[in-house]
Amino acid sequence: MALITAEQFAQVFPRNKDPQGWTDSMNSVFPTYQIDQPHRVAAFLAQCGHESGGWTTFEENLNYSAQGLQSIFGSHFHGDADQYARQPEKIANRIYANRMGNGPEESGDGWKYRGRGPIQLTGKANYTKFANDMFDDPTTVIEQPDWVTQDKDFALMSAIWFWNSHNLNHYADMGDIKSMTKIINGGFLGLEERTQLYNTLYSMLNV
Repeated sequence: MALITAEQFAQVFPRNKDPQGWTDSMNSVFPTYQIDQPHRVAAFLAQCGHESGGWTTFEENLNYSAQGLQSIFGSHFHGDADQYARQPEKIANRIYANRMGNGPEESGDGWKYRGRGPIQLTGKANYTKFANDMFDDPTTVIEQPDWVTQDKDFALMSAIWFWNSHNLNHYADMGDIKSMTKIINGGFLGLEERTQLYNTLYSMLNV
């Protein structure tokens, strides 16, 4: 029996363009990683749903204006934000340089390992840990991280890796959406929507 059907998924996330493809992948991958009960499935889908704009966006948008860069990433720019504005690759290489396992700006790691997948896996260190933990041969993901957006199983597994690394099934079992949100977001951004999505999904799946 399916954990979630394409019809159910499309009802909650109507802007997703391939509900059948995603739910086929979910029903295949979820049981392996113990996301196999209605409250766990509902929590995972709700959190990823918020993070990905309703399961529509699986790659970080870095197309910032100079003003946006100065406002959000001001510590990374010192009067030169206008030289990076509207250039996502340059922006990623600057703001993610020398952290999260990335090399310096000129290495290109910031762009190569930008946020991807339903929970925005970011940084070479995280991609490497994800690949080593989830695959017998990790080189494909480490060398070709675009797989995380091009393959639904890889995309789901990147989010599941984060999920399990932070023991989020434990919070799902308690229905603790607030603590779960703090772990994922670093704060409580979108808590109301995450909670509403969870309640809708749980009611739908717990029958």
